[in-house]
Amino acid sequence: MGNLQNREISTQSLLFKTLITFLTTIALIFIFAGRITYWQGWVFAVFYSVVAILTTGQYIYRKDLVSERLNPGPGVKSWDRIIFRIFTLLCMAVIALSSLDAGRFGWSPNFPVIVYVISNAVMYISYSFIIWAMFTNNFFSSRVRIQTDRGQYVVQQWPYSFVRHPGYLGVLFWLPSQALTLGSLWGLIPAGLAVITIIVRTYLEDKMLRKELPGYIEYSQKVRYRLIPCVW
Repeated sequence: MGNLQNREISTQSLLFKTLITFLTTIALIFIFAGRITYWQGWVFAVFYSVVAILTTGQYIYRKDLVSERLNPGPGVKSWDRIIFRIFTLLCMAVIALSSLDAGRFGWSPNFPVIVYVISNAVMYISYSFIIWAMFTNNFFSSRVRIQTDRGQYVVQQWPYSFVRHPGYLGVLFWLPSQALTLGSLWGLIPAGLAVITIIVRTYLEDKMLRKELPGYIEYSQKVRYRLIPCVW
C-alpha cells in the first residue's frame, strides 16, 4: 500500500512539474516576443501542448519510470550533471532567442510558408521518434547512469535495432526545427550548441555502457552506429 501511495504521489508530482514547465515555456515565448500576436509562438504552443500530453501520458502509463524521471537513482555520472545543465540552458536559449528575434526585433528574414510547413513536420516527426524510444526502452531516463536498482539490461528492439541511441537522434532534428518553427535563424546558434552537447553525451554514455552494462559490447557489434545510421 505504501509503495502504491508513493507511486501516486510521484505521478501527481510529474503532472504538476509538466504543467509548470509548459506554462513557463509559453510565457517565455511571449515575454521575449513582446507581443501576443506572435503567431509562430501560438503554433509552437500547440506543438508543446501535444508534447506535454504525450510525455505525461507515457510516464503515467509506464509508472515504473515516474520516480526515475523525477528523481534518478544512484550512480548518475558527474560529467552528465554538467552536460544536463548546459543542455537545459541551451534549450531555453533556443526558445528565448528565437522569440526575441522573430517576435520582437525581426533580425531574421521572413520565411516562406514552405519553411514553416517543413519545420513543423520535422518537429512532430522527430519528437514522435523520441516518444517511440521512450515507449520501447524500460530504462529511458533523464540522466546517465547504470540502473542496477532497476535491473537494467540491453534494449535491442524497434528503434534500437537501427541506432544505439535513437532518442538522441530525434533530439538532433527536434532542436533546430524549433528555431525555424518560431521563425528564427539566430535560434539555430543555441540549437547547434545543444546538438553538440548531445553528440558529446552520446559518446560518453556509449563509452560508459560498453564498460559497465553486460551485453552492450555484443549489442554494439550488432548495431554499429551510435547516433546516425551509416555515419556514426
